Amino acid sequence: MSEIHLGDYAYELPDERIARYPVSPRDASKLLTYKDGTLSHCHFHQLADQLPTEGLLVFNDTKVIPARVYFQKTTGATIELLLLSPEAPTRLINDAMLVTHQCTWTCMIGNKKRWKPAETLVSTLLINGETITLEARYADYELNLVRLAWHSSAPFLDIVQALGEIPLPPYLNRDTEAQDAQTYQTVYARQEGAVAAPTAGLHFTDAVLDRLAEKGIEKAFLTLHVGAGTFQPIKVENVQEHHMHSEQVVYTRELVEKLRQRVQHIVAVGTTSMRSLESLYWFGVKLLRQEADEFWVEKLYPYQFEEAELPTAADALRAVIDFLNKKNWDEITGQTEIFIFPGYRFRLCRALITNYHQPGSTLILLVAAFVGEDWRKIYSEALTSDYRFLSYGDSSLLWGKNTAEK
Repeated sequence: MSEIHLGDYAYELPDERIARYPVSPRDASKLLTYKDGTLSHCHFHQLADQLPTEGLLVFNDTKVIPARVYFQKTTGATIELLLLSPEAPTRLINDAMLVTHQCTWTCMIGNKKRWKPAETLVSTLLINGETITLEARYADYELNLVRLAWHSSAPFLDIVQALGEIPLPPYLNRDTEAQDAQTYQTVYARQEGAVAAPTAGLHFTDAVLDRLAEKGIEKAFLTLHVGAGTFQPIKVENVQEHHMHSEQVVYTRELVEKLRQRVQHIVAVGTTSMRSLESLYWFGVKLLRQEADEFWVEKLYPYQFEEAELPTAADALRAVIDFLNKKNWDEITGQTEIFIFPGYRFRLCRALITNYHQPGSTLILLVAAFVGEDWRKIYSEALTSDYRFLSYGDSSLLWGKNTAEK
C-alpha cells in the first residue's frame, strides 16, 4: 500500500468562505454537480432533476443531542463535559438515551484542572415540573469516564435536553445560539445520540423530499451516531498512521433489502452514510470468509485484498441478510473505524451528496478517493463560484470514478 501524504490534500480556505450560519430556506443553498469530469451548477431544491429515477438515496437519521453540559462550582469555575460515548450500563447509544437514575460516559472535559478527582459536581434542573439534582463524579479520572446520577425515573435524554447545549463544530468559532437547535439538525433526524450533525442532510426540506418521491426516487435510512472524532485533525504526514475514530452504526433489515434491490443505483447522503454503507459491504465480506460473528470493521481492513478475491456487492449483502435470518434479527448494531483514502475502491456507493470539507481532513481524503484528482477541480470551482464551505455551507453531488462492479 503506497503512502498517502497529507500535504497532497491541502488547499487554501479563506476564513470568509466558512459559513457560520445556514441559508434560509435550507434548500436555497447552492448545488454543484460533478459527473464524468463535467461540472454544473444549480440550487439544492433542484436536486431531483440531477438524479435518475432508479436512484436510492441513503440517509443517516441520527439526531444531535445537547451533548455539551456545564456544571458551575461554588468557587465560580465552570466545568464543561462533552458527552462522547456511553460506557455503562450499556454502550448502545439508542439504549443509553433511555437509561434512568445513573450512567457512565466517556467525556471531553473542559477546565479539567479545576475539577479534582474526588470532587462531586452538582446541577439542579426542572423537568416536567419535577426538580432534579444531577451529580457528576469521576468513574476513572485518567480515562475521562464520568458517572452521572439523578434520583428520578426521567430518562437520560430528558436530562441532557434540559441541561445541555448543542455542540457546534469548533471551526465555526462562535457560541451556540437558540436557532442552532433547529438549523443544526436534519428534518428527518429521529435517532438521538450524535454529537455532530450529518451535515450533508441539512439542505433537505420536506419539499425536496416530496419532489424526490414524485420522481420515484426511493429513500432508505441507517443510523451512524456521529462522534467528535469527525473533527479530529490529521497530525501525521503519512495519513495511514492517523488514529481513526470508531463510530456506532445501526442497519435495519429493510435497508439491506432495499440496497440489494437497487445495488447499482445507491446515492449516499453524506460521508457518514458512505462510510456506513461501505462498512456494511466489508462486514458481508467477513461473513463470507467466516471471520466474524459481530459487526466490527477495522481501519485498514479493506486494503489487504486483491480485486479477484472479493465478492460482488450483491453477494456481500446477501450474506448480511443470511446472518440476520440466522440470528432472527430485524437490525444489527456494530462499530466501524473504516478509513477511506485514495486507493480505496467503492463497493456500494455510486454517488455522494456532501458539503465542502476542511483542507487535509479525513473527509477530503474520502472525496479524493471517490472522484480522483478531480477533487481539486471541484474545490477550485466551488471557491471561484462563491460557494460557502463546511457544516453550514453549500452542497455538491459527486458521481464516483473509483467504483467496483456490483
